[in-house]
Amino acid sequence: MSDWLPPPLRPGDRVRLVAASSALAERQRLEAGIAVIESWGLKVELPFAPERRWGYLAGRDHERLSDLLPAGSATTGEAAALLACVRGGWGAARLLEQSPPLPEGWLLGFSDVTSLLLAQQARGLRGAVHGPMVTTLADEPSWSQDRLRRLLFGEAPGALQGTPWRGGRAEGPLLVANLTVATHLLGTQYLPDLRGAVLILEDVGEAPYRIERMLTHWRLCGALQQLAGIGFGSFQGCEEPDGEGISAGERFSLEQVLRERTADLGIPVLAGLPVGHEPGNGALPLGVPCRLDGECGELSLLL
Repeated sequence: MSDWLPPPLRPGDRVRLVAASSALAERQRLEAGIAVIESWGLKVELPFAPERRWGYLAGRDHERLSDLLPAGSATTGEAAALLACVRGGWGAARLLEQSPPLPEGWLLGFSDVTSLLLAQQARGLRGAVHGPMVTTLADEPSWSQDRLRRLLFGEAPGALQGTPWRGGRAEGPLLVANLTVATHLLGTQYLPDLRGAVLILEDVGEAPYRIERMLTHWRLCGALQQLAGIGFGSFQGCEEPDGEGISAGERFSLEQVLRERTADLGIPVLAGLPVGHEPGNGALPLGVPCRLDGECGELSLLL
């Protein structure tokens, strides 16, 4: 489909599952996701025991790292065409301390896996896809499952629709990330070049004041000011909970925070994109040219 992406998958290709973050909690959701992948004609390889655990992590660092290492087929010697992360939580960033040999090829996940996706992109490697993980895939609506399949198999996916907050149009390389995870990569070698990029952010379970604190960090280090455009996906459970000792009149809503921290950047802003922890997590490849249209509210890939 494009020189910006790895070769498309074909029926019969191998998919290697990766448990880089928290320990698995529900075997049923894993099996349901595997069934979706196999329905696309792909062969799934599970290189770890689903019950593998070290505290709250899906195994010790060297065990989780081994899931990422190239493993050839017993018959062909070829590495898996897709590394598909099974869940998020926490732990993937720990693996970056080991300088893992991230693939020049398809790597799928979101949430905590953001650290691996951004690190792959920072190394100039193709194939990072922010999209459903194996344990969330079966819960995705049919359009989202089909979008991921189309992207992996070399068919151009359509535009994603959001809500315009600030007009204008921006074109640049696409970056997609969990805000909390990406914030903790600022100042490291694992965050790609932000200059002229279009950045899409999402998060889960963070109160508005914590969202504001993180976005202020991005502003203080000059990161947001480098962008060509910015979009917001879902921020599930990110409204201020009751009982925090703060009256309603003293609170900022999530929308107020997101609008205020981006209003003076002078770039197009979209909100409400179907990207993130809520079902309807539209797959987006990192590093590809894209257009963020603050007039009609569309995010489209330029492939």
